[in-house]
Amino acid sequence: MQVNNVEIEDTFAEAFSMQAARLTVTAGSEKWARHAALAATGFATSVIGCGVEAGIEGPAPNTPDGRPGLDCLFFGMSRDSLEQHLLNRIGQAIMTAPTSACFDGGLPECSNPGTLKIGGKIRYFGDGYQASKIINGRRYWRIPVMEGEFLIHEAFEVSEAVGGGNFLILAETADAALGAAEAAVEAMSAVRGVILPFPGGIVRSGSQVGSQYSFLKASTNIAFCPTLRGRVQKTVLPRGVNSVLEIVIDGLTAEKIGEATRVGILAACVPGVVRITAGNYGGRLGKYHFHLRRLLG
Repeated sequence: MQVNNVEIEDTFAEAFSMQAARLTVTAGSEKWARHAALAATGFATSVIGCGVEAGIEGPAPNTPDGRPGLDCLFFGMSRDSLEQHLLNRIGQAIMTAPTSACFDGGLPECSNPGTLKIGGKIRYFGDGYQASKIINGRRYWRIPVMEGEFLIHEAFEVSEAVGGGNFLILAETADAALGAAEAAVEAMSAVRGVILPFPGGIVRSGSQVGSQYSFLKASTNIAFCPTLRGRVQKTVLPRGVNSVLEIVIDGLTAEKIGEATRVGILAACVPGVVRITAGNYGGRLGKYHFHLRRLLG
């Protein structure tokens, strides 16, 4: 299969189960809502080194307090792990931001979500002076801070989601690879329910499982490193490919990741790109398989 003279390899991206939550961060202005959201989702590119994966999904269509807000998605390998990261990031990055508040963004895309009592634990920062209020059947906690009060939902929805969707852009030059990846990210940003957790949505240092060093869980993806083409037997790069970039996708559902992958690949098929492929471990890593050619119809 070719799209705009770009080969779409007959392969699949392999993804795995994660736990996800959506936070709605509001503030007195869009500027301060973004400051809080950026701080809360920082250093959250990969569970390998960060423990959690997170990103800003986009402007919140509705906010409980009627103020400007941003929806943020967080993904962890277990509910316990996700809960601890949410407690740390809300407490250290959102509650500390001027005028901020934090609400459960809900997971209507997911079936049978559970709950985590995030606000019910953060409330203890109020040192006994915190107060609660029930509005429309939901409990909110008011925590006194030097500027005024920090408002937070008591409980946040959490559900099984999908992490590790991906595709790789193989291009003739670094500029061509980056231009294609940027076009893909722009197209994918219109799909709600997914995030691209790496900086600007793009990964330059893709990894392989394991290393010749026993203390490393992951190392550089030798098969896709152009500078190693003549030094290793594992290279999979065709002639003419001198730069590779990857896009990693986390989503609330497999359908969301499939749609984001589809629009991203189509946007990435531009001059200078030779091939689009994906990363997998033969189906041994995760139960979600996104076949590139099937997604493109």
